[in-house]
Order: sequence, then structure tokens, then C-alpha cells
Amino acid sequence: MPEDECDSPAAGVMPSGTLIAFDFGHRRIGVAVGQTLTGTANALQVVAVAGAGAPDWQAISVIIKDWKPAALVVGLPLGVDGEETEMSRAARQFARQLESRYQLQVLFEDERLTSFSAEQRFVAARARGSLRRKDAALKDAMAAQIILEIWLGSAP
Repeated sequence: MPEDECDSPAAGVMPSGTLIAFDFGHRRIGVAVGQTLTGTANALQVVAVAGAGAPDWQAISVIIKDWKPAALVVGLPLGVDGEETEMSRAARQFARQLESRYQLQVLFEDERLTSFSAEQRFVAARARGSLRRKDAALKDAMAAQIILEIWLGSAP
């Protein structure tokens, strides 16, 4: 992915403090929280998207109010060769809405393969007995966690 397509810490943008990450989807949005100080992230929850494609802004507002993040990170679903896709354009639109609503810096992280990694984590957690089949929507929150871990891991 070209460097100008991603606002990773290596690109010179490094907020400090709590970060909230989003794995945008047309049905659900995974949410994770992390800290720049510790470089760690945790899956938080899944936010519903209404039939009209509108995120549950009330739920997102509660998350923003409760965690008081320094910045937001949105996973950017690029194509295999780093090209823009319909989903990446939708994620960028979601990011613009976040920035406008909450007046927070919104950064992007390439999210290719995060869904696969989240699926692996989910299967491992189920094998340990810490998750049940009905918790499947949490894969989206796990994907947001991975997006944030990647972003934090690219810090200088």
C-alpha cells in the first residue's frame, strides 16, 4: 500500500493516549480500545448498522464519551494490490463522519487479512472455552483489535 494511503505511526502521525479502532462493515462495526503507552489493544464491542446503512451513532457516542480517545483508527479494506475498493470508499466515508461528529483525528490502517486473523483468534478462544458460538459477532471486535495492534506496532 502506498505510504500516503495509510496514516500509520511510521508516516509521522502519533497521537498519545487512548485510541479507539473501528472495523467498518455494512452490518456491524467492530470496536477496540488501546493505549499508545502500553502498545496494547483489546476488543471492546460490536456496534450495529441499521438497514439503511447508518451506524448506531448513539452507541458510538457512548464509547467516545466513556473512553475519551486521543484519536480514532479506522481499518481500510484495500484490494489485494492496495487499490481502493467499494468497501474502502465506504470506510473512508465512515471516517469522515467520525471526524465531523467527534472532532477527533481519524487515522487509517490497512486491514487486509485482519478478518482471517480474527477468525483464527475466535476459533482459539472457542477451543479454550472462553467464547461460545453465539458470540460470533465478536470476531468484528477482534478484527478491530488486530487493526489497532498493527497500528500501534508500527510506531517508531
